[in-house]
Amino acid sequence: MDTAKKFKYWQTRTLVGTIIGYAIFYIVRKNFSMAAPGMLSEFGVTRAELGIFLTLHSLIYGVSKFLSGFAADKLSSRHMLVCSLLLCSICNVLIGFNSSITIIGIFWIFNGLFQGASFPPVARLLTYWIPPNQLASKMSKWQTSHSIGSAAAAIICGKLAMTLGWRWCFYVPSLIALLGIAFMWITLRDTPKSVGLPELDETERAKKLKQANAVEVKPEIEYKKLLMEKVFKNKVVWVLALANFPVYALRFAILDWGPMLLKEWKGISLLNAGLITAAFEIAGIAGILVTGRATDKFFNGKAHRVCILCMLLASVGLLLFWKVTSAPVWLYITFLIFSGFFIYGAHSLGTIATANAATRRVAATACGFHGFWGYLSVVVTGWGIGRMTDKFGWAYSLGVIVYIAFVGVLLFCLIWNAKEADGYRDL
Repeated sequence: MDTAKKFKYWQTRTLVGTIIGYAIFYIVRKNFSMAAPGMLSEFGVTRAELGIFLTLHSLIYGVSKFLSGFAADKLSSRHMLVCSLLLCSICNVLIGFNSSITIIGIFWIFNGLFQGASFPPVARLLTYWIPPNQLASKMSKWQTSHSIGSAAAAIICGKLAMTLGWRWCFYVPSLIALLGIAFMWITLRDTPKSVGLPELDETERAKKLKQANAVEVKPEIEYKKLLMEKVFKNKVVWVLALANFPVYALRFAILDWGPMLLKEWKGISLLNAGLITAAFEIAGIAGILVTGRATDKFFNGKAHRVCILCMLLASVGLLLFWKVTSAPVWLYITFLIFSGFFIYGAHSLGTIATANAATRRVAATACGFHGFWGYLSVVVTGWGIGRMTDKFGWAYSLGVIVYIAFVGVLLFCLIWNAKEADGYRDL
């Protein structure tokens, strides 16, 4: 096998390996929502109390994800992924064997801590194996791992909760995680050099860096100025970040509470509720791929404008789901598929638009800032939904999410005329 074919083989192997591996992280992360109805019944806790665990889990996850980025630059990505998934598996086993809701909550928060160490090593792996001119298209394919994992968790754990009880929603995913550890250990390698191939740094990336350095060397003081100008004083970045709050609110509301909401409010069995939640995620896979392609082909790469359309249609889908109170199951599935397709389009394109609004030198910081505002939504979608539902019912809670979603539409509209491509091409 010549070098080019061997590199292509390992590049594909790495992409597939990280998609499957990250999807398994989601199976031991999004299983809680399927177990929640059984836990609610057994322990007699309120939805607000369960919501506190969801909120703290996601907030800890966000902090861990940021801090793990520093570790991922220095440690082996392969080792980091395997160790973090092992720790997540252990947390899930301990939750399944525990009979104290407080201890369960603590282990779930620790699960969020270890989950945060999953994405940074994946990002590092992909940059080592995929050249810059292919990274965007390959990353759009990789992003489907979120929906694959969430859909798998909903289907598998929905069946387990109905037949064996809520504890098995943690036992079986733990076993799947162990298989995932073996799979990633066998499949992944940190760098091309580790399998006898030339590094990208020695080819394309090195050439581009040399060209950039030959043109201009920017001192640290100019970098800080650029950071303030292109991120913290950039209206487009701020609007996109604020709009990410409603995007995540809609997404997390369905992911974290969908099964319980469908069971208690719509009268759907937990098994079917899991299938409907899975359909929401599967639609998201198609949404990411189709809207990304449409952005380049029909909107000249103007991702922020496509975000307006995606957020509007996702909000309409959720509005119909909220207002239609008596309908066959297939209609609820249709509403959620429709909403899921477009909310994941807005989720993916919002990140792209943020990177485009900044320059290359501060795109990573801008995207981190963008993600931070998204994860702040867990205050509403975790404890907030639990508390509102305990006091006023599911219709009220879902109505609040619908209104938040339409606020997202208005926020995206504020930057309709933004020249988002100009900033990215500055450097």
